[in-house]
Amino acid sequence: MSGCIFCAIAAGTAPATKVHEDDTLCAFLDIRPITRGHMLVIPRCHAANLDDLDATLGAELFTLGHRMAKALRRSTLGADGANLILNDGKSAFQTVHHVHLHVVPRRAGDIRSFATGMLFRGRVGSQPEPATTAAAIRIGLDRLNTEESADTDKEQQA
Repeated sequence: MSGCIFCAIAAGTAPATKVHEDDTLCAFLDIRPITRGHMLVIPRCHAANLDDLDATLGAELFTLGHRMAKALRRSTLGADGANLILNDGKSAFQTVHHVHLHVVPRRAGDIRSFATGMLFRGRVGSQPEPATTAAAIRIGLDRLNTEESADTDKEQQA
């Protein structure tokens, strides 16, 4: 959609630190993170809200969000939990009208609640060391893939 920043990011015409992309989805670091490693997962095709999103694509969106949360736990960022949040519509505080799933790494001792972080997003600041942060998340994805591959091998041997 013309004028949509997330469509431009997905198309590669606007800057973003991408962590994962495939034919239908894209995950990139949020420029106003709640915590280091906070990323957004979006469909490449424009859908302003959940009413506009195909159910199958929505399932793929959450599946990737789940994988990214698991990757955060395996990364060097020290995450031991995650918030997965989707704000649907203006009344739900959706500020960019392109469906997006927030994947926010959490660590023991975090004092910022997600709600507080969302209210003060303009004051949170920028993503520290975005290239290093993205690389750490990709390492977590590689570790997850290795674990899953080993589990598949064990199942086939059984």
